[in-house]
Amino acid sequence: MNLNEQAAQRKALVARLNAAKREDRFSALKELIAFENANGLDPVKRENDSNNHIHTIYSFSPYSPTAAAYMAYTAGLTSCGIMDHDSLSGAEEFTQACKFLGMGYTCGVEVRAKFNRRHWGKINHPDQEDCVYMAAHGVPAQNVAAFNAYLEKYRARRVERDRKMTELINGKFGKFGFNIDFEKDVYDASQAAEGGSITERHLMNALAKKLEERFGRTEALIEFLTRDLELGVGEKQRAFLTDSENPHFNYDLLGVLKADTKFFYIDAEDEMPDVVEFVNTAVSFGAIPAYAYLGDVGDSVTGDKRAQKFEDDFLDELIDEVRSVGIRAVAYMPTRNTEAQLDRLRALCAAKGLFEISGEDINSPRQKFECKALANPRYANLIDSTWALIGHERACEKGVENGMFAAKAEGEYPDLQDRIQAFAKIGRASVEK
Repeated sequence: MNLNEQAAQRKALVARLNAAKREDRFSALKELIAFENANGLDPVKRENDSNNHIHTIYSFSPYSPTAAAYMAYTAGLTSCGIMDHDSLSGAEEFTQACKFLGMGYTCGVEVRAKFNRRHWGKINHPDQEDCVYMAAHGVPAQNVAAFNAYLEKYRARRVERDRKMTELINGKFGKFGFNIDFEKDVYDASQAAEGGSITERHLMNALAKKLEERFGRTEALIEFLTRDLELGVGEKQRAFLTDSENPHFNYDLLGVLKADTKFFYIDAEDEMPDVVEFVNTAVSFGAIPAYAYLGDVGDSVTGDKRAQKFEDDFLDELIDEVRSVGIRAVAYMPTRNTEAQLDRLRALCAAKGLFEISGEDINSPRQKFECKALANPRYANLIDSTWALIGHERACEKGVENGMFAAKAEGEYPDLQDRIQAFAKIGRASVEK
């Protein structure tokens, strides 16, 4: 087999990781790894790297849980974590794939929660005040189904709001001859029927498909975006959107469209749990609730956020409130923030005894699974934190009373850093051959 034939066969197997049925996806993974092993295509391992915030098709992403695990593996990561919006429906599949790949794994869920403890306005949510994005990390396997059942009512309420937002999109685009059928273009294109969530990105994706059907990948599309919609299209984006061979066209167009969501965005209300309720529920299932730090955005490192103020002006007071409602961790993305922002945040975490968790938000095919910032020795603690998170999850599989923040562990290791090292040892041991 020559190199071109080898590449074609591998590409076909990778595509099958996103097959419609879970069992077909796993079968493709086994074939793919056997093929790679036979052809000396094993990845170079990146021991000092991790990613605990990978979205899948069960929220919005180009990757099935199996494909997500494989992409992390082929990027050289030795551990990875699933993190879908309002859903744990992909956790079992993700776990199965990671076990097969010999990787450390952790399962979590991301939600928006009501946080009207004080009126700060926007906290870490770009579109809505008095609410926060937060995560529940390290959900032990035996509690995934029950936790997911708890989230079901919030997913259902989210669908009703999605319907209303679709109507607003149609109200604006109807004059141009566009109409999104929510059931056909949004619901059926998601994993909602299998317990996935529908996000605002699903709505933008449906609109992007309509625009491609009308204009194709042409200058006429660029003209419509800039003249009729008054959206900015940079030279790099123009090149992507007029490239007939671009495999990521829909995601690139979605990226342009999501710059203007105000005309259809409806504040979430019933689909959000109160922060205290969610924290207590997560803890009861053995998870670690974590506040997701965003930080003021200036010149966005990742290029996907406009300049905007978030929580930095009141971060000290916010961290006190976060701690007071029972949140024991802060999650952040090292590539998104400046060193000065992260130094301040990390100092607050140390002062308040908050566990630091890292992860790069993966929901687009142009994003890299690795986190290059973790190569910086100043963030070496985040690798230990990842393995401690994995260790927490494995320990909780024997009972949630064995978790990192349960009384038993706090009594044995009152110093958080000592506890992190102890649980990191459990995590690393869980994947040792």
